[in-house]
Amino acid sequence: MVAEAGPESSMDIAVRLQDLVLYSSDVEDFLNELAALSSSWFSAPGRMVHCGITLLRRKKSATVASSDAQAHELDEIQLAFREGPCLTAMERMETVLVPDLRQEHRWPEYVAAASGHGIHSILAVPLAVEGETRAAINLFASRPHAFSSQDIDDAEGYAENASKTLRLALRIAQLTDARNNLAAAMESRTTIDVATGVIMAQNRCSQESAFKILRSASNTRNVKLREVATGIVASVAEGQPPTTYFDE
Repeated sequence: MVAEAGPESSMDIAVRLQDLVLYSSDVEDFLNELAALSSSWFSAPGRMVHCGITLLRRKKSATVASSDAQAHELDEIQLAFREGPCLTAMERMETVLVPDLRQEHRWPEYVAAASGHGIHSILAVPLAVEGETRAAINLFASRPHAFSSQDIDDAEGYAENASKTLRLALRIAQLTDARNNLAAAMESRTTIDVATGVIMAQNRCSQESAFKILRSASNTRNVKLREVATGIVASVAEGQPPTTYFDE
């Protein structure tokens, strides 16, 4: 049984979840910290709860976070067989309870592979994220019928708070990626412009003609335009590659 639900406990977990976002270096780090917090939050005397979190994003590899190796292995098994309580919770956006894995028949391949890991009870709760992204928290316990109806209510309330912080972490990650991509594009563009200027000076030609020479060299060598440009700039800069600085 987790701590009694109420204004104080809800506020406490909300603050702790916010701290995870503030002090995590990226989404994967945040999810691992969230899994550790979830394990601690739902564990009780006589009931150790392991936690795994699976995040599926478009055009990205699946992210599997866990409180420990046992939870990690169980979530990896689900991904390998493409079936299990966590994936079902994500697909249907509903809580999935497995009271006793030994009597479970919904996911035969997963159950067969997971049965030897000492886990009998599973509670999977979806996390509400945005777009095509899917995520869920998986809670594992060694004894059967470990999760009560109150535990389910508590887990769903916990997941509601966790969903908000996960959405925030994902938005921060998207902004960071966009900033990094923009910086890389600006750096690439600057290197190409400098190389074009070098060609203009060496060949006494227009900018358009210099860029055509640069592009022709790229096509002939089957090398990216920026790599050719970097080589040209380095050749006139005592072998040092160009360095570009942008204010954050």
